[in-house]
Amino acid sequence: MSSSEPTPLWDIVVPPRAQTEPEPKAAPAKATASKAKRAKSAAAERRGAQLPAPENPVAKIVVDIPLTHLDRTFDYQIPEKLHEAAVPGCRVRVRFAGQLVDGFLLERTDTTEYERKLAFIERVTSSEPVLPAPLHALCRSVADRYGGTLTDVLRLAIPPRHAKVEAEPAALPSAQPLRPDVTSWSRYQAGPAFIETLGAGRPAHAVWQALPGEDWPARLAEAAAVVASAGRGVVIVVPDHRDLARMHAACLELMGEEAVTSLIAGLGPAERYRRWLAVLRGSVRVVLGTRAAMFAPVADPGLFVVWDDGDDLHLDPHAPYPHVRDVLMDRAHTAKASLVVAGFARTAEAQFLVESGWAQTVVGERAELRASAPRVTPVGEDFDVARDEAAKAARLPSVAFEAARQALANGAPVLVQVPRRGYVPGLACGNCRTPAHCRRCAGPLALPGGSEDGVARPPSCRWCGVPDTGFRCAACGSPRLRAVIVGAKRTAEELGRAFSGVPVRTSGATEVLASVPGKPALVVCTPGAEPVAEGGYGAALLLDGWALLGRPDLRAGEETVRRWMAAAALVRPSTSGGRVVVGAEAGLSAVQALVRWDPVWHAGLELAERRELGFPPVMRMASIEGSPAAVAAVLDDLALPASGEILGPVPLGEVDEDGRSERERALVRVARTDGKALAAAIHAASARRDARKEPEPIRVQLDPLELI
Repeated sequence: MSSSEPTPLWDIVVPPRAQTEPEPKAAPAKATASKAKRAKSAAAERRGAQLPAPENPVAKIVVDIPLTHLDRTFDYQIPEKLHEAAVPGCRVRVRFAGQLVDGFLLERTDTTEYERKLAFIERVTSSEPVLPAPLHALCRSVADRYGGTLTDVLRLAIPPRHAKVEAEPAALPSAQPLRPDVTSWSRYQAGPAFIETLGAGRPAHAVWQALPGEDWPARLAEAAAVVASAGRGVVIVVPDHRDLARMHAACLELMGEEAVTSLIAGLGPAERYRRWLAVLRGSVRVVLGTRAAMFAPVADPGLFVVWDDGDDLHLDPHAPYPHVRDVLMDRAHTAKASLVVAGFARTAEAQFLVESGWAQTVVGERAELRASAPRVTPVGEDFDVARDEAAKAARLPSVAFEAARQALANGAPVLVQVPRRGYVPGLACGNCRTPAHCRRCAGPLALPGGSEDGVARPPSCRWCGVPDTGFRCAACGSPRLRAVIVGAKRTAEELGRAFSGVPVRTSGATEVLASVPGKPALVVCTPGAEPVAEGGYGAALLLDGWALLGRPDLRAGEETVRRWMAAAALVRPSTSGGRVVVGAEAGLSAVQALVRWDPVWHAGLELAERRELGFPPVMRMASIEGSPAAVAAVLDDLALPASGEILGPVPLGEVDEDGRSERERALVRVARTDGKALAAAIHAASARRDARKEPEPIRVQLDPLELI
């Protein structure tokens, strides 16, 4: 690198508190003395030409540099010409170690603790205060909780600037909506009291379990309208765009278009920034959206809602990996606002909020539950297909076949939930049951389905895609193959043969249906892709329960109950003939929770097991992934609190990008009261790694969803 090139950002070691304007660089050896003199004179002229602002000339700037050891503010001078434009919260450009970088002006003061001459701000990109003090405090709190940096959180919280949109005039604040009819909340224990607390403006923290068949968007829209009618803001976060569409329609019906907006990445940069600015400027009271909406800067917030907090879409995949539920909890606590954690099922984290006394439970009355729940029948893991030929062809037990046939006869659609997509995603030896692997790359073999020129396609590798026309088991030499699990595509094919003349529709993967008409049809879907049926489904068949319950995951039981209840909640009540047939043993706790429709009981069991094992949410835990050398270096440098305990490291079966070393993972566990100390220790260790310019990357995540 030549001496005239600027220093790379990753090679910066900055003195504490502030960044001074860099000294003029020495002229190249071949430059003449006159050129060097002119360069020095020009630099001195630039420094002396600017005068500081007459009031509060010192700006606290956070620079947009993703290095942990630079996760602090830096002092700069505000020139006189930018005195009016440089407002707290605006975007600025500053010179940092010789390079021009973006930043946010947090505050203005009249003094600085830095003893040397401060550099001037280069320019104000925009005077729009996109980082107000409450949003900055929230982002700082989230960064501290997860051991990350403020700049990483700001990238998640503030969308990219769109100058043309920013120049548009601000809309007037929307009128307060009328208080809606909330008699439907009387179906729930403590429901009316909860709504009255919202209307009075007092903070109320609740975990709400929606009744089966409940129009949950309408209930949440009513709660939002009650808060908005009192002049306060609302933020509602849902997992995906299908839930958002239903939630948006329900809110529009009660409050009108001017009072409600939705934030989602698919809007495009201009429209997304336009809506975000409307929220920031106080033009909109009710904000709906997916996980990015958790940072929506709504004015005077009174209610935060997260629907289905167990969905993994609520966990942001970008550092520092914040979860919607935790961020909204932080906002509710800071703003003294209400929080609702809602869903058909209940997570161990939500149960922990109830047992700790921070939140109250809102559940349906038993009489309402009996009137609205479908009849649930477990049939065991091994389906008895020998009772009739139709059941044998459809992989269904007789009770499931009869439930589907009765629902179709009554003119209702039937929902069929299959855990895996594809045709036959897993194969094994038909003789010894050894999993079938590719002879080229050792990847798993699968049947892709379909045919070529009327001939069924041979099994192929799911990794490299190479077909295997001459399979031989490596253990016993048998050429026979059997299905380990049947996918949604194959299931739809079998159901089409078993129920001839009945249309079969699929939902999942690249084509997810939002809704289906209330006519006789078989709807085959993967978990999470269940469309809403007009009038409800007549029956739901939850196949291959062992595939969900048998996953090597700490949350397997909790996730299974959540997926089953989400599907069963779409079925008509038992008084209208609604049936749910689940393919799992009746003695399992997950099955009993579905049969009794008691997610609270199951969440209590999950939390008790977590407490006994020492896993979140009872404990705080950090996952450290990387090469063996990098993980060992971090663990050696980690200053843990007294309750700290290191589990592992263990190999992950993956290799680094260079393909030379296997990745490992170590878990660090501390008492929940030491959670902040763990996050601070992670942050300090990462800062020292960045300062030393360690070449090997690591991935650190606090309270990861996947622990096993």
